[in-house]
Amino acid sequence: MLQARPIATTTAVLCFFVLGSVGAVGGLDPYVCCERGLLGAVVAYVAAGLVVRAINAILTQALVASQTSRDEERAGAAGN
Repeated sequence: MLQARPIATTTAVLCFFVLGSVGAVGGLDPYVCCERGLLGAVVAYVAAGLVVRAINAILTQALVASQTSRDEERAGAAGN
């Protein structure tokens, strides 16, 4: 199972620096770069957390379905 917090934190930090750098290259004031970077980092943190949770749910469903089908196959083979 993937851990959401470390992945979301890494994504947010990267997003902060990328957005801040893009703003600085574009000639914006440092405060504006920081503000946009911070807002982008918050959005990236939330989005990455949701994506990791969705991936975990999908993987969990797949594992449960796989185990259920194996159990059914074993029960069918034992009943013959």
